[in-house]
Amino acid sequence: MKRLFIIGSSISVLFLASCNDSEGGDTATVNVRLTDGPAAYDAVNIDIQRIEINNNGEWVALNFPSPGVYNLLNFKNGTDVVLGQAVLPAGDVSQMRMVLGTNNTLVVNGVSYPLQTPSAQQSGLKFNWHQTLAANGAYTVWIDFDAGRSVVTTGNGSYILKPVIRTFSELTNGQIKGYVQPLAADAVVHAIMASDTIATAIPNPDGFFMFSGLQQGTYTVSYDADNTTGYLDENTNNVSVVFGQITNLGTKTLNQ
Repeated sequence: MKRLFIIGSSISVLFLASCNDSEGGDTATVNVRLTDGPAAYDAVNIDIQRIEINNNGEWVALNFPSPGVYNLLNFKNGTDVVLGQAVLPAGDVSQMRMVLGTNNTLVVNGVSYPLQTPSAQQSGLKFNWHQTLAANGAYTVWIDFDAGRSVVTTGNGSYILKPVIRTFSELTNGQIKGYVQPLAADAVVHAIMASDTIATAIPNPDGFFMFSGLQQGTYTVSYDADNTTGYLDENTNNVSVVFGQITNLGTKTLNQ
């Protein structure tokens, strides 16, 4: 199987925004976290300066205490980091934006390159998440910044950042986790629904992998060994994903 370093297929790019006041001025709390899909680079450093939520047509800044550079590759296989929190009127939300600074870089084979971000620096990156916030509710939302698909190589050897972002919440989070062995197989793991590769994971050094933000349904999990290692690709079929649950596949040991 050809190795893949991208995530996605038919997954909408989602997030927060305008909220309608409910009766009595009731509010809900939204906690925002950052996570990432894998990429074949040493580092993808993104300069996040501001996060804003569109509340009834006005952009309101998230309480974001640590603006600055985040290496997206630190947040894969279920790892994330807290960005901030917002208290919003109960009601429907649908849009948010992330404003980037200029200190965006890519590290490849130990060499750092600037990442050009022409549109993100002016108006911010807008993405949608449709949710009705209940009064006194507390919500956690993950921004999944797809490092692999977000970096584009130009013809002259430079790099452009064209962010690909999706979001999911606890209410729309299907998960699969497991281990793949032996480490010598250098495997990449794919979550496939029907004929579409929905997500790809590069396992941690101990073989652990995790998919988050999957839609409910039945998947094939494909273990793709590096074809130079002599190990064979294998599949686990009929893997069921349900929102709010983690499907644990245990350890898959590949054969030669």
